[in-house]
Amino acid sequence: MPLTGVYAPIVTPFDAEENINYAVYDRLIEFLLENSIAGIVVGGTTGEVYALSEAERLDSFKFIKERVNGRAPLLAGTNAGATRDVVRYSRLAAEMGYDGLMVAVPPYSRPNQRELLAHYRAVAEAVTIPIVLYNFPWRAGTEVGYEVLDGLTDYAHVIGIKEASGEMARVYEMRLRYGDRYEIICGSDDQALDYCLWGSQCWIGGAASCAPRQHAALLNATQQGDWATARTQMEGLLPLLRNMESGGYTQKAKLGCELQGFPVGAPRRPLLPILEEERREFEKVFMKAVGKA
Repeated sequence: MPLTGVYAPIVTPFDAEENINYAVYDRLIEFLLENSIAGIVVGGTTGEVYALSEAERLDSFKFIKERVNGRAPLLAGTNAGATRDVVRYSRLAAEMGYDGLMVAVPPYSRPNQRELLAHYRAVAEAVTIPIVLYNFPWRAGTEVGYEVLDGLTDYAHVIGIKEASGEMARVYEMRLRYGDRYEIICGSDDQALDYCLWGSQCWIGGAASCAPRQHAALLNATQQGDWATARTQMEGLLPLLRNMESGGYTQKAKLGCELQGFPVGAPRRPLLPILEEERREFEKVFMKAVGKA
């Protein structure tokens, strides 16, 4: 299952009581599919999976699987603090018919490389659907290192890694070390053009939840070899991507959805809405990026 195109880690809409707003979820799914999104990630950080109960997470998996109904590939984010829970979520997602999994480093425990390899091996041995690793050491506290990647090469269904370290040197090293064995998926939004220059065919970016068409246009241009257009597209997106990565990423992804007409609500606490001055600056940058300024 090669991953190509832009995958959106969909936000989780909440109502005023912080319940999941499934009516808005439905509208948001259609918006993404109508605006050139190649696939959807359910249960990602941008979807506030860390703040969902188990029942809410599984209900979201089921709801989105039924609504998309085969129109686009679906990846289930099955991360959790304990290996046994990641295995259980992964098996359930596979049983629901998900096309693949995205599995990050378990939070808070900070496993060493030997422990992290054992963790990923347990997941790989529990399912047969494709697995995308997720390297985001700033958030997880532990890097998916080469010891882990070396140890997973025999699992053919561990197909790639979403790389969000911000270190392009890792992309170079992975290309030299593994060739085409692993798909290197862009997870560092402001480096998307650089990733594509090094052969990446897929971009999983949280901002695609609110600016899907602009993300898809950039990636499509690179896949057609039109690098001049791709650079123009990147120049248009870069202020938005940098603004989001400066802080309040999840809040801004949800605010972007609001500005597109989808009342997804505020994030669940402990996150709070961004301050008014930040909001005004984000709105200005966002509306320019999506051509509504």
